[in-house]
Amino acid sequence: MTTETTDPPERPPGDVAGPAGGIRASATRIVLHLRTLARLEQELARAEMARKGKTAGAGAGSAAAAGALLPYAIGFVLAAIAAALALVVDVWLALLIVGIGLMVIVAILALVSRSLFRRATPLTPTQAIDEARRTRQVLRGGRVG
Repeated sequence: MTTETTDPPERPPGDVAGPAGGIRASATRIVLHLRTLARLEQELARAEMARKGKTAGAGAGSAAAAGALLPYAIGFVLAAIAAALALVVDVWLALLIVGIGLMVIVAILALVSRSLFRRATPLTPTQAIDEARRTRQVLRGGRVG
């Protein structure tokens, strides 16, 4: 007389055992939720980095515009000084006004670019990191403060 042991039939991954679903089904749901949570946090980090990259690009464009206008501003100021020394007439005053106006534009562009660079830094996904930290605290049973 031999005693045969039969293993229960294998169930598909989403199949639940019993009315409450059982521990295995609960563990499977938890794993699926954690995967979804991790994917959403990655998407949040990607979106945050894209936004900061655009802001840094705008800052770089403003800095480039300021750098492109600076030689012209210096040229006009030097031309105004030369005109003032060569001819003491109203022409130098016009050139000086144009030169100073360009320098004001350069200063404004430099301040705008500095502001945009400060807004874009640090180049880390701080919101995503904070969200991941809060999620970890909640999963460990801690309170989010």
